[in-house]
Amino acid sequence: MTKLIECVPNFSEGVNLDIIKQITDEVESVEGVRLLNVDPGKATNRTVVTFVGHPDRVIEAAFLAIKKAGELIDMGKHKGEHPRMGATDVCPLIPIANISMEETAEYAKRLAKRVGEELQFPVYLYEHAQADKKRNNLSVIRAGEYEGFFKKIKLPEWQPDFGPTEYDAKRGATVIGARDFLIAYNVNLNTTSTRRANSVAFDVREAGRVLREGDPINGKIITDENGKPKSVPGSLKSVKAIGWYIEEYGIAQISMNLTNIEVTPLHIAFDEACSKAAQRGLRVTGSELVGLVPLRSMLDAGKYFLLKQQRSVGVSDKELIKIAIVSMGLSELAPFKPEERIIEYLLKDKASSKLVSMNLADFADETASESPAPGGGSISAYIGVLGASLATMVANLSSHKKGWDNQWKVFSDWAEKGQQYKDELLKLVDLDTAAFNKIMEAFSLPKATDQEKATRTQAIQQATKYAIEIPFKVMQTAYDSMGVIKVMAETGNPNSISDAGVAALCARSAVIGAFMNVKINASGYNDKAFTSSIIAEGNKLEGNAIRLETEIIALVNLKIS
Repeated sequence: MTKLIECVPNFSEGVNLDIIKQITDEVESVEGVRLLNVDPGKATNRTVVTFVGHPDRVIEAAFLAIKKAGELIDMGKHKGEHPRMGATDVCPLIPIANISMEETAEYAKRLAKRVGEELQFPVYLYEHAQADKKRNNLSVIRAGEYEGFFKKIKLPEWQPDFGPTEYDAKRGATVIGARDFLIAYNVNLNTTSTRRANSVAFDVREAGRVLREGDPINGKIITDENGKPKSVPGSLKSVKAIGWYIEEYGIAQISMNLTNIEVTPLHIAFDEACSKAAQRGLRVTGSELVGLVPLRSMLDAGKYFLLKQQRSVGVSDKELIKIAIVSMGLSELAPFKPEERIIEYLLKDKASSKLVSMNLADFADETASESPAPGGGSISAYIGVLGASLATMVANLSSHKKGWDNQWKVFSDWAEKGQQYKDELLKLVDLDTAAFNKIMEAFSLPKATDQEKATRTQAIQQATKYAIEIPFKVMQTAYDSMGVIKVMAETGNPNSISDAGVAALCARSAVIGAFMNVKINASGYNDKAFTSSIIAEGNKLEGNAIRLETEIIALVNLKIS
């Protein structure tokens, strides 16, 4: 399986789009690297770039980008709201797929060594790439910023990990490391006061605030018996935060880094910022994400805000994302476009969802064309989608039915299950056609020599097995969805009882239709022990689906007669 890492360098240029373009052109020049996002900020004078690929390719692209940034950006002239110390201020690597954090850290060290030796400017390691715990925190490394580093770099404890011990006046220094996925997140306030924004930031950030006598800002720092400043921790774990004023927007913000979204998710950070701001007489007006966000963060946020309203969370991903955007005001400063900001959407292979991306008319036309795919397998999966969707609709209508308020959570849970079956079956619509295409590709392989014939036969058998497994998965998923359908027929909104009946018809048809594909593909597979076992299981599923559909239809007819 292909190893995949993400790189999110921050460049100290957010105004000159030509400079930014020249840097990102270097990234795109490396084959196998995919540029996902470029997010410039005028007030911070900083651009966050995101790209992914195989680790070897990613660190090559990062090196070229760091080199180009050093050529084009003059740190002696740089001004911006965000803390910074170099043209490429920070360059983290993040493990995405099939690679450990330890391996990712080794790639970060390779990149840092090359930058220090070949480009000859100071490089510091941080987070998982830095063995010295006293200097693995980015904010500790960057303390003093560009202006203070001319003296700081001369201190024995702050010699760079790679490169010269002379500070580069033009390029500054850079920090390279390996870290977990981090969300950069700014919360907008109805104030222009940096001091007040900082107060809220100190309230929420894990490090909290230093204790002072009298005036909490200017008072004398209170120390412990060892002379170290005492502090009061903030309310959010794994959160770093500062307050600043953004002239471009005319407002102050709480700028947060969520370093562990398992500990403090996006929606909790937003709600806590709202609470602490209100305690200080301020109001949160919205927020903005810098760079990319995982899909799960948006879905969890959507569910969180729906649950607070006692509304069903069994809705589509699209609806959950919409709720999250509106609830957190993510489009207040600029439109939040999920297709451009959610990492899974950017990585998605559009070819893998060709059919489900079509409108109904185009799907029907594609099915009716002379092409043999999509065929009965994909259609069976889609019939199953419709059945699961109808059951989910009944659950949502029941959850929101007037007078049934005490049952909203029960029906919400059923709707969520229905959505899961629907989403799984949607994937299988395209997978079934992909399975058929694999067989066609295998049959088209050359067969001139004995070796070619053996390779072709093996490929045909592998593709055939896959073409058996996919419709069998359709059978299983469609049958499982009938559990939701039956409960909706028994306890759901009586005004939608006929919808539950139609759902049962769809689910049963999906099971029977998919089984036909299992059987016809099994006839061409040589492992008869495998085919006998799966056909026996298919017979059971088909029989159970027919019996369950009969029960549901009888119940529906009884209620509507």
